[in-house]
Amino acid sequence: MMSDLDGRSMSERMLAGDLYLAEDPELAEHMLRAADLMDAYNATSARDPQERYRLLTELFGAIGEGTVIRPPLRVDYGSHLRIGARSFANFGLVALDVAPITIGDDVQIGSNVQLLTPTHPVDPELRRAKWEAAKPIIIGDNVWLGSGAIVLAGVMIGENTVVGAGAVVTRDLPANVVAVGNPARVIRTIGPGRA
Repeated sequence: MMSDLDGRSMSERMLAGDLYLAEDPELAEHMLRAADLMDAYNATSARDPQERYRLLTELFGAIGEGTVIRPPLRVDYGSHLRIGARSFANFGLVALDVAPITIGDDVQIGSNVQLLTPTHPVDPELRRAKWEAAKPIIIGDNVWLGSGAIVLAGVMIGENTVVGAGAVVTRDLPANVVAVGNPARVIRTIGPGRA
């Protein structure tokens, strides 16, 4: 078994971006804890923003002041997700935080956006044996992710960038651009005074 090669726990392997087994009991318990908190969060009333925020502070690694996330929300672990201040995520955010997901301040996230850090081996035998890995996602300050956008593992999006609705971001995007399509490509830069 691969874990015998270096003596690290599956959690340590996962967070290092190396192959690991998600069925590990420690990781499974961590996911169950996140599922309990997600269920509680997704069942809260829109009239109780304080309870929603409290649950997010318990679920996430960090959440900035004034950040709002509309349920339903789906995460793997929650604790590997950090989101800055004054950010907003509309209905249906999926943030699979097997590796860290870092979201900056003042980020706007449209409905049904997916942030996907997991990867799976191309080797069929490793995949059959249930090995997987992950790469982090970093989203800079003041980014806008349009509805239905998908951001894949290992991607970094620079500050002020706009990602169009339905775009699939497969590689890094620089700051101050608009990117659209599948795969997402830069169609223009953003400058002062341009809408």
